[in-house]
Amino acid sequence: MMTTTNSLTLNLQTGLLEPVLYQPSPHCDERPLGTEIDMIVIHGISLPPGQFGTDSVSAFFCGELDYASHPYFAEIKGLRVSSHLFIKRTGEIIQFVPFGKRAWHAGQSFYDGKSSCNDFSIGIELEGTDILPYEVVQYQRLSQAIFLIRQAYPLVTENRIVGHADIAPGRKTDPGMAFDWAYLKGKLA
Repeated sequence: MMTTTNSLTLNLQTGLLEPVLYQPSPHCDERPLGTEIDMIVIHGISLPPGQFGTDSVSAFFCGELDYASHPYFAEIKGLRVSSHLFIKRTGEIIQFVPFGKRAWHAGQSFYDGKSSCNDFSIGIELEGTDILPYEVVQYQRLSQAIFLIRQAYPLVTENRIVGHADIAPGRKTDPGMAFDWAYLKGKLA
């Protein structure tokens, strides 16, 4: 069974978007039994910070980052992090974890009376920083992915599409002030 937009399909059996590059991450596990997916968390990331177009985010999420290749990487050494999707500034989407599994993207988190947001959310990382505007093509690809996810997981309502800062205030700031929530909501309407 599949759900489709103009250029993407969500394979409900595999939990994967098609056609996108799938790079399986070891940084995931099964969701707690009986947990329903009811939230999307939007993140922003670039590795090294502020540098785009590198393969470092993919390597980090797959546990293959060469920590000696940049001084900043010493700060994140030992972290085991992933997301379901990563949307590059070019609009390319990479999937690391099938939607039915729990990706390790939220960390310590709390939203709407529930903690451990990884249990019930889908994490989508955008290549960017808190202060630089995201690319139009990233919003296009993000809105396509959200449309498919919401068809497959109807408990993901508009008010349950949040930023990392919303579930980990004081600890996280992404996707940052540069993320245009109004523009995204317009694309989803």
